[in-house]
Amino acid sequence: MLQTSGIHHLTAIVNDPHINVEFYSNVLGLKLVKKTVNFDRPEVYHLYFGNKQADPGTIITFFPWKNLAKGRIGTKQVGVTSYIIPPNSSDFWERRLQAKNIPTTKANRFNETYIQLKDPDGLEIELVERDVEYDGNPRSEEIPSEYAIRGFAGAVLYSIHPDKTKVVLQHVLGMDLEGVDGEYVRFKTSASLGNTIDIKLSHSVRGLAGAGTVHHIAWRAKNEVELQQWKELLQAKGYEPTEIKDRNYFKALYFKEDGEILFEIATDSPGFTVDENIKELGTRLMLPSWLEGKRQEFEKILPQL
Repeated sequence: MLQTSGIHHLTAIVNDPHINVEFYSNVLGLKLVKKTVNFDRPEVYHLYFGNKQADPGTIITFFPWKNLAKGRIGTKQVGVTSYIIPPNSSDFWERRLQAKNIPTTKANRFNETYIQLKDPDGLEIELVERDVEYDGNPRSEEIPSEYAIRGFAGAVLYSIHPDKTKVVLQHVLGMDLEGVDGEYVRFKTSASLGNTIDIKLSHSVRGLAGAGTVHHIAWRAKNEVELQQWKELLQAKGYEPTEIKDRNYFKALYFKEDGEILFEIATDSPGFTVDENIKELGTRLMLPSWLEGKRQEFEKILPQL
């Protein structure tokens, strides 16, 4: 049976790219690892943030659309994105966020305590302590390595049909059922990052796409051979996956699961160093070969970062 090892990346929609970079780079301390364009709408940036190696399981990406109407977080969406912070670092993060006038609350789920906050566009974020190996450097002097975010802990899904989404996670994507805690059911994968997926069993608010919402969640596939196997499996189970698309840094396909959340399956290879060396990641605008001829045009219309 095919099994995904967890989250490859998440992609969200926001408004201002400058505010986006300020928050995720300078507040959360993630590294801007790729500055490119939305391949389907290349007049818009596609910004990738993660750890210094741009590893799968650490990557959150954004389409920043200025003046786009604000969305509403709700059903048919990823509702919450969770990040791992090291053991005994919660006090540091609470003080840091308070100093930056970012309100926080706390919640408990599956015997873990989550620090909850929102980014400037209203995306819901959680920080949770877990003991995960880390070989990255601090993103700034303000965040020592012993407190730095390690990568994704997981995500909370707001499905319109939670029971059907449970079936997809367990019997299509191959995740293990971990248990139930109140209004949440948890699934787990074999990876150390991006490995816990919670489904909220009831959510009364209907989601509306727009700024401040997650566009899709992507699951990991090892390579193109496995991605083709995923496509065949999805077709055999009655889904309608897209054709395999070349996203330059990975190959990917997309499908709507039965709870109407947009899922992607993306390959770990070739990775984000295919067009930049690791020390230069995120330092300049990178374009795929089929758009390189329009570089001057894009550089004129895209805001300077």
